[in-house]
Amino acid sequence: MMQVLKSNERGHANHGWLDTNYSFSFSDYYDPRRMGFRHLRVINEDTIAPGGEFGMHPHQDMEIITYILEGAIEHKDSMGNGGIIYPGEIQRMSAGTGVYHSESNPSKTNPTHLLQIWLFPDKKGVKPSYEQKSLPREDRLNALQLLAGPEGAGGLVTIHQNAQLYSSLLSKDKQVKHSFKDGRHGWLQMARGEAKINGTKVAAGDGVALEAEPEITIEGVAPESEFLLFDLV
Repeated sequence: MMQVLKSNERGHANHGWLDTNYSFSFSDYYDPRRMGFRHLRVINEDTIAPGGEFGMHPHQDMEIITYILEGAIEHKDSMGNGGIIYPGEIQRMSAGTGVYHSESNPSKTNPTHLLQIWLFPDKKGVKPSYEQKSLPREDRLNALQLLAGPEGAGGLVTIHQNAQLYSSLLSKDKQVKHSFKDGRHGWLQMARGEAKINGTKVAAGDGVALEAEPEITIEGVAPESEFLLFDLV
């Protein structure tokens, strides 16, 4: 079964410096039907104005992934990590027992466009940790690249949850397939372009909940499309 959440059905807020769309309930947006999907709690599509900043703030017991689409984000945290994340990179922060961090757009002229993702961890109270890795374009072009997974799964970054996160850059008419093992579920988030999932057309900003779908075929419709695919218990 597939259920499509269209881009314009998401929650929305515009704070001037931050224009954001919520796939699931977050901040002042609340919909009891959309409190997350399986262990996936947050997918926010944020556009941050030049110089815009999330000031230093706390997190606890959450796996947080930042995926940049355009621009850059500067990260600082209470663990002593700091740096700038660009498109073609992924950042993972395990908040665990507690961490403070800030995120800001370092550009004075260009906005930053990103996906902010939160997953519940499989256990509470882990030691906070941080990773930032490159995503070579050739590894994602017309292929599914495993970005994140539990220890030993082979993902570029490690999360404390029995979940896998894949990314793909899909050319027009090219296909990728993914099979779900019994008892597992999926969420596909379109980042750019258009694609067909088992024949159903989706576009940038759309999300697709996948349950009791043993296999999906994703076919590119736009000249190039970008999406994230979660494989979840």
